[in-house]
Amino acid sequence: MPLYKTIHFNAKTTILVWKITESFDELFSEVVLNMKNRNRLNGMKSELHQRGFLSVRKLLQEAGYSDLDLYYDDFGKPHLTDDKYISITHSHHFSAIIISDQTVGIDIELQREKIMRIADKFADEEFCYLDKSNVALYIQKLTVIWRLKKRFLKFATKKGLALKSTSKFNHLISAKMKRQLILLLMVCIKVLALGMRK
Repeated sequence: MPLYKTIHFNAKTTILVWKITESFDELFSEVVLNMKNRNRLNGMKSELHQRGFLSVRKLLQEAGYSDLDLYYDDFGKPHLTDDKYISITHSHHFSAIIISDQTVGIDIELQREKIMRIADKFADEEFCYLDKSNVALYIQKLTVIWRLKKRFLKFATKKGLALKSTSKFNHLISAKMKRQLILLLMVCIKVLALGMRK
C-alpha cells in the first residue's frame, strides 16, 4: 500500500505513516539497505517486525531519503546524515516517522488489555488520576502513559532512568528538554485529534 497519511505539523516538522499491507518480499525488493541494517533485518525473528523495519525504509524514500542516510548512535537513537532530527516507530500493521529541524519523538502502539497486567511496572503516581470503571478509556490512558515514558527515555538518552521513577524525570529534565517534551506532547495531541476525525 502507498503512504497512508502525511501530517505537516508545522513548516519544519512532518509525520509520515505507512499501513503495512505488503509482503516481506515486496517490501524487501523496493528498498536498499546498508550492510549493518541488512544484518539487523536478518536477525529479526518475527516477519511482522521485519515488515515494519522495511516499511520505515519506504517512509524514508517518501521523505526523500534512503537507508544510507540513516544511522544510529550508541543509545540506538536514529539520526539523519543531513542533521535533521528523526524518530521512528512501528507496531503491528503501521509504521511512522517524524522528521524535523528540532528534536522530536513519535510512537505508535496497538491498545490491548495486556497493558493492565504490566501497568505497575511503569506507572506509580499516575494511578491517582486513572479511573478503572471505564476499561476502554483506562487502557487508552495507560497506553499513552507507557508510550510517552518509553519514548521519553529514548528521547532523553540518559542512563539510569526507569519507567516507574516518575519523580526522577522532573529532577533530570533540563529546561531545553522540557521544551522538547512539550513539542512531543503537542505532536501526540495533534495526531490523536487527526485520528479521531477519521
